[in-house]
Amino acid sequence: MVRGLLGKLASRSLSVAGKWQQQQLRRLNIHEYQGAELMSKYGINVPKGVAVSSVQEVKEAVKTAFPNQSEIVVKSQILAGGRGLGTFKNGLKGGVHIVKAEEVVEKAGQMLGQILVTKQTGPQGKIVSKVYLCEKLSLVNEMYFSIILDRATAGPLIIACSKGGTSIEDLAEKFPDMIIKVPIDVFKGITDEDAAKVVDGLAPKVADRNSSIEQVKKLYKLFCECDCTMLEINPLAETSDNMLVAADAKLNFDDNAAYRQKELFALRDPTQEDPREVAASKADLNYIGLDGEIGCMVNGAGLAMATMDIIKLHGGTPANFLDVGGNASEGQVVEAFKILTSDDKVKAILVNIFGGIMKCDVIASGIVNAAKQVQLKVPVVVRLEGTNVDQGKRILKESGMTLITAEDLDDAAEKAVKAIH
Repeated sequence: MVRGLLGKLASRSLSVAGKWQQQQLRRLNIHEYQGAELMSKYGINVPKGVAVSSVQEVKEAVKTAFPNQSEIVVKSQILAGGRGLGTFKNGLKGGVHIVKAEEVVEKAGQMLGQILVTKQTGPQGKIVSKVYLCEKLSLVNEMYFSIILDRATAGPLIIACSKGGTSIEDLAEKFPDMIIKVPIDVFKGITDEDAAKVVDGLAPKVADRNSSIEQVKKLYKLFCECDCTMLEINPLAETSDNMLVAADAKLNFDDNAAYRQKELFALRDPTQEDPREVAASKADLNYIGLDGEIGCMVNGAGLAMATMDIIKLHGGTPANFLDVGGNASEGQVVEAFKILTSDDKVKAILVNIFGGIMKCDVIASGIVNAAKQVQLKVPVVVRLEGTNVDQGKRILKESGMTLITAEDLDDAAEKAVKAIH
């Protein structure tokens, strides 16, 4: 839903990940059913729904939660967009279906435990561990609503459009004049005037204007109190009974706020994330998987970016962004090597350390211990410079390991590329 356009409307914080990892840094992503539950707590209108993880739970939910519904919406739950147009590896087309009540069990059974591939998951897809059963609403109008963080105005920005149900990029291309942007003063908070400007821009056809203004204010309250980096509702819909309803929602939360949002961060679903990134997070390492062949272990984000660039310059492709930070322990270095070698695509590893706070001897000891534990089967190129560099080089030399040493970054990158050819 939120793709390139929101990045142009408000500066993006995209990861340096490869083709399939175009996602924000600084964010916790939660499932749709979790987002709906959170919004409901804030008094925001959402469709009635139940998340289920087994066929038996589906049967019970249909009886108890939707006893009088003739049709029910069955939504697969994965942390990726484009579910409706996705395809399951078992052949089922579409991750979202509106079906008759008596067909819900069969349809949900075709989704649960299966791999759904969408334009955002990449060819590997994601497993559907839960499906979300929702009431089928009678919609009379669909609109678009989002709140993001905007660098230009140094605060939250509400983006809304009187048309919705399709991607914001398409809306911006077809109806640029219909998109409104309302910056919110982070110190004053949202005013009645701000909320009214949003509602008037949405131009609801049947929903009460005052109640709609209150809904916008509640959405902003959720955004601030829950430390969101993005809140997107597409569509924000009007129903035949004159209600304004968040018919679908995507919520991201700032990782820096994990210490005060413990309940929210307990919702994290590691089964939907790259297992290497999960392992890195547990070891307090900064890791993003890419699609290349040369695994990189570097200290400092700037040096990591430079290393990736120079690998490309020499004709290679980086397999990851891995920053062990300025004060990594020997144990973290061992974990870093385990993560690097868990990637089957990695044909060589480049260690590029500039010892400032980080000491070269600590890195060297970590490399030696990692080699013993992991049984390295790929060439390792090491470039060490800075604090305790002589001790570090001596540790590596005396280890008996077959290492390729380099004098500078250019030399290291060239040797790493040659090592895989």
